[in-house]
Amino acid sequence: MWERIFTMLRKEFRSVLRDPRMRFVILGLPVVQTMIFGYAVTLDVRHVPFVLIDRDHTPASRALVARFTGSGYFDLVRQTDTEAAASAELDAARAAAILQINAGFAADLDGGRTATAQLIVDGSDSNTARFVLNYSSNIAGAFNNEMVLTQALRRSGRIVPTGRVDLRDRAWFNADLESRNFYVPGIIATLVMLVSLMLTGMAIVREKEVGTIEQMMVTPIRPVEFILGKCAPFAVIGYINVVMVTLLGLFWFHIPMRGSFPLLLLGTTFFLLSTLGIGLFISTISRTQQQAMMTTFFFFFPAMLLSGFVYPIANMPEVVQWLTFLNPLRYFLIIIRGVFLKGIGLDVLWPQIAALLAIGLGVMTFAVKRFHKTLA
Repeated sequence: MWERIFTMLRKEFRSVLRDPRMRFVILGLPVVQTMIFGYAVTLDVRHVPFVLIDRDHTPASRALVARFTGSGYFDLVRQTDTEAAASAELDAARAAAILQINAGFAADLDGGRTATAQLIVDGSDSNTARFVLNYSSNIAGAFNNEMVLTQALRRSGRIVPTGRVDLRDRAWFNADLESRNFYVPGIIATLVMLVSLMLTGMAIVREKEVGTIEQMMVTPIRPVEFILGKCAPFAVIGYINVVMVTLLGLFWFHIPMRGSFPLLLLGTTFFLLSTLGIGLFISTISRTQQQAMMTTFFFFFPAMLLSGFVYPIANMPEVVQWLTFLNPLRYFLIIIRGVFLKGIGLDVLWPQIAALLAIGLGVMTFAVKRFHKTLA
C-alpha cells in the first residue's frame, strides 16, 4: 500500500513541478501576494493631500494649518484663494480634502467667540473619509483647547491653575496599529486555500480529461490510495507555502510572531483537510480543467469575503454572519492572527481547531463518497 502511495506521490510531484507555470504558482505566487499585501494593501491613512484656502492670513490661522501639516497625516499640496481652484484639485483627485479658513478667524478667537473653519473631504472612499474626519477632529480639538487656555491666561494676566485629563492609550497585540501586521499573516490562509483548491481539483480532472484515470483504476491501486496519493503532494505544498510566507513576514516585513509555530502547523493541517476535501468535490463536478478553475474561483472569492479577511464579520447582516460559520477560512484566520499577533495557545484556540476538524472530516467524507460514486 505505502509503495503504491509513494509511487503516486512521486508521479504527482513530477507532473506539477515540470510545468513552469505550476512552479510559479507554487513558489512565485506566495512571494508576489505577500509583497502586494505587505506594501500596497493597507488601511493606514497617512499623508492625506489637502488644499488650503486661508483668507485670514493671521498667526492664528497659520498655527491651525501648522497643526495639520505637522501631524504627519496631512500634506499641503496647494494654497489658493478661490473655491473653484480648490474644487478642481479635488475633482482631479490631486487632493483629498480642502481646509478653508475665512477672514475674521483670529478676530473671533480674540473676542471670545466661536471661530469656524471648514474641512471639505472627498467622500468617494468612505473608509479614508472617516479617517480624515477623525484626524481633523482630533487636531481641531487639541488646537481649541490650547486657544482656550491661552485666552484665559491672557485675560487674567497671571498663571491660573487648570485641571486636565491625561488619557494615555495603549493598543494591545499590535502596538503600532499597522494594518500590515493584520493582513500579511492572513495571506497564509487565503494562499493555502487557493493553491490547495486549484491544484487538487485540476489534478484529478486532468486525469479524467486525458483518460488516464480509467487506466489507474484497473491497476492494483485502490481508490483510497489514489486519493491519498493525489492529495498528499498538495498538502506538502500547502505546508511549504505556510513556511515561505511566515519567513517573509518575519524577516522582510518584521511581523511579530508571539505564539507557537507548531500550533500554526496544527491549524494548517485541519484547514488543509477541509480545502483538499472541497478541491476533491470540485473535481467530481467538473469535466475539464477550465471548469475546475472557474468553480474554484466561484467558491474562493465568496469564502474570502465572508471570512473576515478584509471586512469585519460583525458588520455583516445577521443571516450572513450565520453563514460564515460554515466557512473554514474564518476559523483559520482567527488561528493565524491569534498565533502571530496575540501569542495565544491551544487553550484559547481549541474551538477553532475543533470547528476545522469537524468541517474537514465532513467535507472530506462527502467528497470521497461522491468521488467513489463518480468512478463507478
